[in-house]
Amino acid sequence: MKFLYLLVIGCMTQSLNTYAQEYVSDEELLETQYEAPLTVDMDAEEEDREIVLKKKKPKRNVYFGKKTRKGFTRSGFGDNEVMELFSYLKHYEEPVPYVRDVYWYDFRKRKIINSRKIDKDNAGILHGPYKKMVDDEVIEEGIFYMGVKHGRWSTWNKHNILQSKEKYYKGWPKESLVAYHNRDERQLKEIIPVHFGEKEGNYYAFHESGNLAAYGEYQFDHRIGIWREYYDQRNRRKREIIYSKDPFDEEFRPYIIREWDERGKMIYEREE
Repeated sequence: MKFLYLLVIGCMTQSLNTYAQEYVSDEELLETQYEAPLTVDMDAEEEDREIVLKKKKPKRNVYFGKKTRKGFTRSGFGDNEVMELFSYLKHYEEPVPYVRDVYWYDFRKRKIINSRKIDKDNAGILHGPYKKMVDDEVIEEGIFYMGVKHGRWSTWNKHNILQSKEKYYKGWPKESLVAYHNRDERQLKEIIPVHFGEKEGNYYAFHESGNLAAYGEYQFDHRIGIWREYYDQRNRRKREIIYSKDPFDEEFRPYIIREWDERGKMIYEREE
């Protein structure tokens, strides 16, 4: 049985008419209508100019107004030795919110970690220039901002041939889309992660109050894992929908696993 499920960003106030009809499909989800969609890299251009200005007036180990320390890692041997040169925040600060890929240096393991699960007591949040080399040849170069990729990032193969050139704005790929409830006040409505023309990464939607309205993850243009919705009360859960962990599993049917009323009482839970 199919359940007509409407995901309406910014409102999300409709409730289920029946809880026995638990299955939903992507085709039944209402596509969001953007008030003012724009690409993130429009804002990135201003940041790029800021980077250039900072280069004209350099302050030692200070990037975007924050003090950093230099670090490096080594792995491998001989011609395959890999070295990473980077900077990290002198004092721990929370990384940029919402972005899926957060990079930090683990002082105990002595390596760079890509995860939002951060060991705060042993973490140096990457912030500033980054360079990766193999046998003294640069194979990746870019800059971090509060733990996420920012500005232009480039990669080369071992023959020094350019392989890719990408642009980020505080962790979001340049193709990502942002919509606002109020653009002048930068009041976020939703963030759609887009990479190489496909939805890829964490998706967020917000109520006009600024409270989180919906959260989920895309891989290769498909929803994966658990998607959650929230009432317009901080962290008050509304509904959880589960999608396949495999983005290419065409046979998996998404379904609702839990739902709560506005008072926080569970009103539906799927029996396994």
